[in-house]
Parts: sequence; structure tokens; C-alpha cells
Amino acid sequence: MKRTPAQLLKNYLFIMLGSALYALAFDAFFVPNSVAFGGVTGLAQIVNFFLPKAPVGTLVIVFNIPLFLLGWRLLGGHMLVSSLAAMTVSSLFIDLIPLFYEFPPMEDKLLACIFGGVVLGIGLGIIFLQGATTGGTEIVARLLKLKLSWLPLGKLLLIADLVVVALVAVVFRNINTALYGVVALYISTLVMDWALYGMDNAKVAYIISDRPEAIARVIMDELDRSVTYLQGEGGYSGQSKRVILCAFKQRQIVAIKETVRQVDPNAFMIVTTSHEVLGEGFGSYHNEV
Repeated sequence: MKRTPAQLLKNYLFIMLGSALYALAFDAFFVPNSVAFGGVTGLAQIVNFFLPKAPVGTLVIVFNIPLFLLGWRLLGGHMLVSSLAAMTVSSLFIDLIPLFYEFPPMEDKLLACIFGGVVLGIGLGIIFLQGATTGGTEIVARLLKLKLSWLPLGKLLLIADLVVVALVAVVFRNINTALYGVVALYISTLVMDWALYGMDNAKVAYIISDRPEAIARVIMDELDRSVTYLQGEGGYSGQSKRVILCAFKQRQIVAIKETVRQVDPNAFMIVTTSHEVLGEGFGSYHNEV
């Protein structure tokens, strides 16, 4: 869908905000407290350890060039432009912030992990919501999501980042650096998934009962949730069955279970977590993330 100039301006302002938060997390919480950072920025940290005169932000730009070429071929031109903007701004901020103020280490490194992870997760969430990345493992995670669409983006990013965190621990010869980094990265993925998918993950129930119409009627009338009938067949009995498919908010799970129990105590119900449900009563359609 073609964006208007006003929409593009809004997108890039949010990208700048997210990129600034990304750099702030790195300079304020990770570097002064010796917490391992994942992704290409973590690899830049390693090179900077051996070549102190090589700025981390500049190294990030250099390392990202081949990844962006790959991302452009597989993910499209819009993502390339917006991601180049995010990567450039975040890299510049990483190098510029220390020139104006060097953050002192915190007395409690665990607090640095927690708040660093929160700031990092918010920054990445804002960037991803605009259809961009900061490059590096974020591009790798998006490429993996093309094949593993059922996995949240934050979890895919965590896997890629953990590999880099392990390398940082080997180079710095400090297991605590890596362990603190794992804590921070895990928190950042939780916050990022919250920013992308919302706190109230939806649930999906599959209900098999001899009284499907009665259960469906109560769900629709009393819980204001729509249902869909799927046609099933018992593997043992061979009997035709109506399977109720119902998506609902996480906070409604107790009410759904109680409704099914009251109408048919012998009903078979499977409840699964859905990271995103779009349509009436749930989220609206935005850019894919």
C-alpha cells in the first residue's frame, strides 16, 4: 500500500525514536555495566575490544552491508530503505552519545539488565512496528520468520542474539558478562513482543461436544464471542462431529471453561495461545511484523 508523505514522515519519526532508545540502552546500560549485547552490535563490541580505535557504530554499519543486500533481495525495497535509516541513526547515536555524556556503571548490575532490556525492547518494538529493523540479527530473525511464521519475532531474535552473546563471553573471558546479557536479552524480547502483539495474547479453543449448538449459543449470547463450526470425524467411532472454533481474549479463559463445563461436563476442549488475532473484536490489520 502506497504511503502518503504524512505517513512516511510519521514512520521515520518513530524509527528515529526507536533507534535513539536502542542506542541509549547500549550506551547507558550495557557498556558501562559490562553486559553482553547481542546481534551485530555485539560483534562490533568484540572487534572494538581488539581495536579500541574502531567505533562500535561505524563497525555496525560495515558489518550490516552484506546482510542488508540479502534482506533487500528477500524482503523487498521498502524494508531496505526504512531499515537503513534505523541502522544508520542507531549507529550514529551509539557513537555520539558517549561524546556528550558517559554513563557511570550502576551499583546493581541486575537493575542494569532489567532496565536495559526494557529500553531495548521498547526501541526494537517501535522500529519493527514501522516495518523496519536495525539490521544484523533482526534481518536474520525476519528471514527465519518467513519459514517459521508461527514463532513470535522476539523469540527468533533471541535465538540469533544468544549465539553472539556466547561469543562475547568467550572473547571477554567473563561468564557473568554473558549471563547478564542473557537476562537483558530475554527481558527485551518479552517487552518487544508486548509492543508488537500486545499484553493480552488471544486464546483459541477447539471444543468437541455432543451439544455443540448449546455451547455455541451460550458463548455467543453471554460472552459475546463468535464461533465457527468445523467438520470433524471421530477416529475411533467414525461418527461425524461438529468442532467449535472460538477465539477469545486471555482474560476470558475462565468464563469459557466454566461455560463448557456447565453445558457439557464431558466435552473435550483444547486451548492454545495465539500471538495475534486480527478482525472484529480483536486487533486491526497493520504492516506485517
